Amino acid sequence: MSARKKALLLARVIGLASEGDYRPADSSVAERALHRQRKTLSQYQSNLESIFTMALEFTPSDVTGSDLDVDWSHQFFQMAEQIHGRKMQQLWAKILASEIIKPGNYSLRTLTTLRQLTLREAVILEKALGMSVRFNQEPRLKLLNSYKLTGGVKQYFRKSTTSTMGLSQFGMPYSNILTLIEAGILYSSEFETGLLEARSPMTLTLSDSQLRLTPKQGHLLFNYYRFTPIGDELCSLITPRHDSEYCNHLCQVLKMDFKVET
Repeated sequence: MSARKKALLLARVIGLASEGDYRPADSSVAERALHRQRKTLSQYQSNLESIFTMALEFTPSDVTGSDLDVDWSHQFFQMAEQIHGRKMQQLWAKILASEIIKPGNYSLRTLTTLRQLTLREAVILEKALGMSVRFNQEPRLKLLNSYKLTGGVKQYFRKSTTSTMGLSQFGMPYSNILTLIEAGILYSSEFETGLLEARSPMTLTLSDSQLRLTPKQGHLLFNYYRFTPIGDELCSLITPRHDSEYCNHLCQVLKMDFKVET
């Protein structure tokens, strides 16, 4: 379909296309505005009904429910009515069901961020989650970017003391990381772990696999991107897209300075 035909299809959205007995050419500007308003309100109602129907599917009947905060629910429905895509509607339905079960999981700030999130950005977040890890029993996810050798004799025999995880090779270029930063999902600066204790095992948990790492020496630390509180709340909504190729690559990168057991 040509770009012009695509553009002409938008006429229906703004009430400039004939529908049933309605003829925009025979209507005044005010009448066209009212027609568009009716179409918009009708679509908003349809969006809310779809979200509510899906929320019922996520809400168990054997769990005691809670009353929603009045201000929270008002803001929720005002924002949710503008969510058109089915995949995004599912996320809003999960939020509504979660709040009915246990209020306070999702802030209004998170709802605002989610409302502005496009499907493309949601797919990037889904990908980032599939590449993120948890250290030991820590609840918060981290997107590893590299690890560094900060001391010891071996650092003098290497071209570089930093080993990158190669995120861009597996669909997470820096432009995608910037997208998540601009959306308020990731912090803008990298973080470092403390120095890892030599020969002290640690667990690295990905979406559906687990690695047991033992540093072969001291002076090692990880660099990573950290999710914001809003990002953490959104992470609980989205199912990670596991990447087995990235997991295998991660193991190969780490084997230089870690004993890696799967």
